[in-house]
Amino acid sequence: MLQTLRPALVLFALFTLLTGVIYPLAMTAVGQTFFQHAADGSPIMRDGRVVGSALIGQSFSRDDYFWGRPSAAGSGYDARASSGSNLGPTSQALADRVRAEAERYGVAAQDIPVDLLTTSGSGLDPHISPAAALFQAQRVADARRVPIETVRRLIGTHTELPVAGILGEARVNVLELNLALDELPAHEGAS
Repeated sequence: MLQTLRPALVLFALFTLLTGVIYPLAMTAVGQTFFQHAADGSPIMRDGRVVGSALIGQSFSRDDYFWGRPSAAGSGYDARASSGSNLGPTSQALADRVRAEAERYGVAAQDIPVDLLTTSGSGLDPHISPAAALFQAQRVADARRVPIETVRRLIGTHTELPVAGILGEARVNVLELNLALDELPAHEGAS
């Protein structure tokens, strides 16, 4: 029995060491050496402190900020509760949620870009479409008392294009766009 058990225990210890210690340490070293920003969670820094991640959305509700997609993750953008809503097209709960989002914008649902009414698969998406950003531009410009062209220019400079021109869609990171709004010089105000 010992002859049968001994090789199994040696292999168990060897693979535990290999896959539980050596491999994770090697991947951590590679990540921190070559991809530190991504390995650390793609933090967005302002004034020496982390204000968010480029990978996780945040909730904005003031009129002088762009609003992101609704979140289905916990009580809103909770990375510990990341998931979609599993609500189907015949769901009354989904219809009620879309109606509530449309009321927030003050227009009919069919006139609002769909990404402002629906959650993403993870519930944490930090991006909106350029159309969704442009849809909100007038509200933000009015609230900040800046020319609409200033806001449109910011949207343009913060629009990320598809990878290699073909993978994904154009998108705007809401947190980065809102931080850029906060950095507008005072002289650009007054419209």
